[in-house]
Amino acid sequence: MTAANEMEIELKEPLAPVEEYLAAGVHIGTQQKSKDMKRYIYRVRGDGLYILDIRATDERIKTAAKFLAQFDPPKVLVVTSRQYGQYPAKRFAEAIGAMSVTGRFIPGMLTNQVIPGYLEPDVVMVTDPIGDAQVVTEAVQSGIPVIALCDTNNMTGYIDLVIPTNNKGRKALSLIYYLLTKEMLRLRGVATNLTLEDFETEI
Repeated sequence: MTAANEMEIELKEPLAPVEEYLAAGVHIGTQQKSKDMKRYIYRVRGDGLYILDIRATDERIKTAAKFLAQFDPPKVLVVTSRQYGQYPAKRFAEAIGAMSVTGRFIPGMLTNQVIPGYLEPDVVMVTDPIGDAQVVTEAVQSGIPVIALCDTNNMTGYIDLVIPTNNKGRKALSLIYYLLTKEMLRLRGVATNLTLEDFETEI
């Protein structure tokens, strides 16, 4: 199937060409769709997979970068328990000067001041509201806004800003975190030589 058949759309001043989004599988959702994510779905494929609208993905990366740019970088917390999200999320956090927790998130890190590793971020970004549910719960309890990469099956009730994307694929997560890094640094007027390859974890 060609890229044109998969999604016949054009992006206005995109962060990456349509072909790059498609090659990374950013648009490939799951076989489940939640009512929350319905508005980001472009169509359903013959094999039952829901396809995300990458126009929405591109726009939301720009929106998220603008939103995150309002915060002091050390007060931004990036969290992911997803295996393929850990490396790109960490690279993103390092590039923008944010905090990161990859792998297991210890319950109470945002709510219990006496535990080692207690953090007080002003904003939290998660790779998957399902895998990172503990963080989302604690952020909501603490009144901290949450940005999340959301697939077609995610519920977004507690998410302040949704970036619709395949949040399970290795290449998709690398591309999303790379584009978010590039856009945030651009907004800050910081030049960078980082490339997409710098965000790609080994298989």
